[in-house]
Amino acid sequence: MSKAASFNRKLAEKITSGVSTMWCAYGFAALALISLPAALKTGDLVVIVAWIAQTFLQLVLLSIIMVGQNAASEAVAQKIDETHTASLGEFELAKEAQMIAKEELKELKEIANEIHTILRDVERKK
Repeated sequence: MSKAASFNRKLAEKITSGVSTMWCAYGFAALALISLPAALKTGDLVVIVAWIAQTFLQLVLLSIIMVGQNAASEAVAQKIDETHTASLGEFELAKEAQMIAKEELKELKEIANEIHTILRDVERKK
C-alpha cells in the first residue's frame, strides 16, 4: 500500500470514528438549528420541508445511523465470538468422545480375541 493510500485510509478511519458518535449527532443538530429561524421566517412550506429533509435529517441521521451500525456490528461480532467458543467446546467434547470410543473398541477387540482363544481351546479339547 502506498504512503498516500495509507494516509487516506487512516484519515478516513479517524473521520468515520468521529462522525459515528452521538456527540457528533448532537453537534450536527446544533449546527442545523442555527439556520432553522431563517427557514421559518420565510413561511414557505417548501423551504421548511427542505430544511428538515436536507439540513436537519441528513446531518443528524448520518451520525445516528453510523452509531446504530456500530452497535449492530458489535452485537454480530459478539455472536460470532460466542459461536466460535461454543464450537471449540463441542469440538473438544467430540475429540474426547472419539478417544473414549477408540479405547472401547480396543477393549472390545481384546475381548473378542479372548473369546476366540477360548473357543479354539474348547474345540481342541473335544
